[in-house]
Amino acid sequence: MRTDAKVVQLNKAAPEHKPSSPAGRLPVALISVRDKAAQQLRQALQSLFDNADDSLFEIADRATSNVEQNAFFEAMRDLRMKRRNIERGFLQQLFEAFAKLNQYEIGKPPAMDEVSFDSLSLVQNDDLEASVAVDTMVAKVMTRAAQPLGHLTTRMNALISKKLDDKSNPLGPHALCDYFIEASSSLGVEIKVKLIIFKLFEKYVLGDLDQLYAEANQTLVAAGILPELQSAPPRRQQRPGAPSGSQAPSAPLGHAIHADEGLQEAAFSALHSLLSELRGSSALPARNIPNDAIPISSGDLLRLLSHMQTRAPQTVDDFDLQQQLDSLLNRVSAKSGKSRVVGEIDDDVINLVSMLFEFILDDRNLPDSLKALIGRLQIPLLKVAVLDKTFFSRGSHPARRLLNEIASASMGWGDQDEAHRDSLYQKIEQIVARLLNDFVDDPAIFSELLADFLAFIGDERRRSELLEQRTRDAEEGRAKAEIARQEVEFALNQRLLGKTLPEVVVRLLQEAWSKVLLLTCLKHGTQSEEWQAALDTMDDLVWSVTPHEDDESRARLLELVPSLLKALRDGLVSAAFDPFSTGDFFTQLEALHVQTLQRIQQPQSDPNGDDPATQAVTTSSAPAMVEVVDEIVLLAPGESREQEPEISLPDNDQALIQVDNLRVGSWVEFQEDEEHKLRCKLAAVIKPTGKYIFVNRTGMKVLEKTRMGLATEFQRGAIRLLNDTLLFDRALESVIGNLRKLKNT
Repeated sequence: MRTDAKVVQLNKAAPEHKPSSPAGRLPVALISVRDKAAQQLRQALQSLFDNADDSLFEIADRATSNVEQNAFFEAMRDLRMKRRNIERGFLQQLFEAFAKLNQYEIGKPPAMDEVSFDSLSLVQNDDLEASVAVDTMVAKVMTRAAQPLGHLTTRMNALISKKLDDKSNPLGPHALCDYFIEASSSLGVEIKVKLIIFKLFEKYVLGDLDQLYAEANQTLVAAGILPELQSAPPRRQQRPGAPSGSQAPSAPLGHAIHADEGLQEAAFSALHSLLSELRGSSALPARNIPNDAIPISSGDLLRLLSHMQTRAPQTVDDFDLQQQLDSLLNRVSAKSGKSRVVGEIDDDVINLVSMLFEFILDDRNLPDSLKALIGRLQIPLLKVAVLDKTFFSRGSHPARRLLNEIASASMGWGDQDEAHRDSLYQKIEQIVARLLNDFVDDPAIFSELLADFLAFIGDERRRSELLEQRTRDAEEGRAKAEIARQEVEFALNQRLLGKTLPEVVVRLLQEAWSKVLLLTCLKHGTQSEEWQAALDTMDDLVWSVTPHEDDESRARLLELVPSLLKALRDGLVSAAFDPFSTGDFFTQLEALHVQTLQRIQQPQSDPNGDDPATQAVTTSSAPAMVEVVDEIVLLAPGESREQEPEISLPDNDQALIQVDNLRVGSWVEFQEDEEHKLRCKLAAVIKPTGKYIFVNRTGMKVLEKTRMGLATEFQRGAIRLLNDTLLFDRALESVIGNLRKLKNT
């Protein structure tokens, strides 16, 4: 009996204004933010669907086949029919997300610390493409709107009990993409069409998020929520003749520089003070400046750096930026007849950037062949630092993030990789060339390149994660098969070792029935009825070919043989054993059972054994017997059980502690020999076999080691852990630490 109509959703049963309603517990300011955002998002979705027909029709018109064209026309029809449901589903999820902001989640199961490999499934190619597309859309929004979204999240956290971050913010790009994917899941369209719809969603919905966040922040500021956080105005489409994004806004200084940037400027001031205290010491010799020297402006310095940038050498080994800059200044001074020098603030910036790149080019975590590429970014990054002092203290600065992302992506790149065929190397090379050729004084190029690079590495990461997951699954499968083979070996040796049996029976059990046992163990385990039945069949077979003299055994054999042969045949069929070999085994086995029955009968018919003819037949047809003296070992194709002898170390040995501290995902470098190094990542620790599986950056297995084997490598210094923390942050931390040490000496 259907009772669907009796079910009522609780959040719809109670009016919104009642105190018991989840939405009713939201602060009034948040309800206002939600409603305004919902109105804007509804209009954006309507624009998406209004323009979807035209976009799909244009693409269908360019289709190369009728099948492809029909697919786009069907998608247009499907989209028209379901647009209302998609809009409704999207907005319903938005309202539900806001309703949960002040709800405590009771009874929610705790997150699992470990995930079994059995529960992991491979992502399909279509899902991979969709995932990459979504990651790219989110990355673009975060690149241009990270600050206002962060301020909105901070203000919302001040009003609600549930802790939010940018990813879980109901208005964040992650959440909005999730709403749309869920709402449009009923669309029966191909991945090609789905990606087009995603692009439309990016254009019409995500494209206006800057304005949405600005208005939401303004609503909360008007309600008195953290008014000291002042976001920069949303970026509009660039109009012809409008000043570039690098120009200072015309608003008063107090409005242009928000609280965060004030702190960041203060951070640079602290660095400037530290350098000032060291100036004149051996660590930072005083500048030899003529009395009549005139400092050049930051704009003039940028022009000189741009001149150097276009003439920067391919290699940075012999390039001295300070020397080149002094040479240019001498030429400028000679031409103008006045001594020109770099101002003190800009000189400090030059010194800091030089120190940072000294660390970067000496960093052992970066592959040597990529250091040359990254080193060529010194002048572009110096120009950014001259333009924007928050470069040194703002972790979300696009230029810093680009450098960090390049370094992170390069972690697994080996110097033995073929640079000119490697897509990552080519991508970094393109970024460096673009900056050297196109970057003059508009830092917006870094945001553009960052979004592009994030999309690129997102695609690469997804593909490597797929292959890495396949590698883990394969290794887990290998481990299970190895354990199962050991169980089968034990069962066979327990029943056959030391016994003398017909050769055909030993071959049947070792070559054929072992496969049945292996399959049964893998599918059902050793505690199952199926496993016990397979062992019983083996025991019955061994008993049936063992000599017996009594009538009771003969009766049992006559009763046992039909069911035994059926069990053997069914088992071999289930294991897909070779039918020809199966037939040969059964022919010999039937003859063997006949002879066994004759031997049991013979003492009764001819107790004295006086019949020569019978004796001749029995002797001539006696089966070939074999004594099983060696342990049975079952090997997979290409497998060898010969293992290198391993040392034994106490549990508190430092090398073993280093192995145990390795975490899945750690990057390491193996010194294979004097010339070759192997960079790889720990992808899995297979607990049943104790194997440590390492993969390269594409996710392909390149090495496997045991715990003791790894400890041996640590003992001889052949393994080095790679530091995967942010490169720029490590460099800046090192520079500041060195400056403080010099100050205290």
